[in-house]
Amino acid sequence: MKTVQDYIRTIPDFPHKGIMFRDVTTLFSDARGFRIAIDQLLHPYAGLPISKVIGLEARGFILGGAIAHQLSVGFVPARKKGKLPGKTVEQSYKLEYGEAILEIHDDVIQPGEKILLVDDLLATGGTAEAGIKLVERMGAEVIGCAFIIDLPDLGGRKKLEGLGMNVHALCAFAGD
Repeated sequence: MKTVQDYIRTIPDFPHKGIMFRDVTTLFSDARGFRIAIDQLLHPYAGLPISKVIGLEARGFILGGAIAHQLSVGFVPARKKGKLPGKTVEQSYKLEYGEAILEIHDDVIQPGEKILLVDDLLATGGTAEAGIKLVERMGAEVIGCAFIIDLPDLGGRKKLEGLGMNVHALCAFAGD
């Protein structure tokens, strides 16, 4: 039986020489692989009082929407600065090559709500940390962070666990 990792393609030297890019589009394009990933991502959270799922731009939208549908809860996109209309709340974060800003609408999360944060890949944890800070600033609580892939050598899991987060990843690739 195939695992989620079996559906993920590796593309060497993308986007830069020396990078082993883990491409989840091959997972998404296979109906069985996609179903396995969604089921396994939401499994630890089934039955918990989740109010909404936040998907981090961009592949987190695909996963987050599907998980929110399965859990019968709302979905919130967390986008890069300037992509959302209307009033937003923003949080800056560090990238390996600079800094970026993540935004959500200022009226989509209410104090006391329980949030599941979702993305395809956990590397350094910067984007996820920004999402967590946005949720907490709005008075809600992140009850878990779910990813398809963890790149443990980049330290993201340790960073998020250091913030008190429950981190769930379906597979890991060492050395990235």
